[in-house]
Amino acid sequence: MELLLKDAIDKEFIRAIDSVAENLSEGYGRFHYKENKNFYYYSRVSLYEPKTWITKVFNRELISEVDYESLKSDINTIGVKLNNYIKSIGNKNNITANNK
Repeated sequence: MELLLKDAIDKEFIRAIDSVAENLSEGYGRFHYKENKNFYYYSRVSLYEPKTWITKVFNRELISEVDYESLKSDINTIGVKLNNYIKSIGNKNNITANNK
């Protein structure tokens, strides 16, 4: 039973992480910065799902505390970097610089 549970959780975690990457890719392919930015917002929201999955896995004692803290830290770092990138898209300075 535990093996089936772990397999199901692994698949859901991978699907959740893939969703983050898919939204980043789709946003990158958009022409207008506002559309681009929206997909980066979706990607940021998608980060909450893998965060939830690692918490569930840790609470079920399927991963160690070290792995849990490492994964949580990685996801938080990605979130900070994504927030900073979102802030940089389409601000006045970028629009002015691109139009010169």
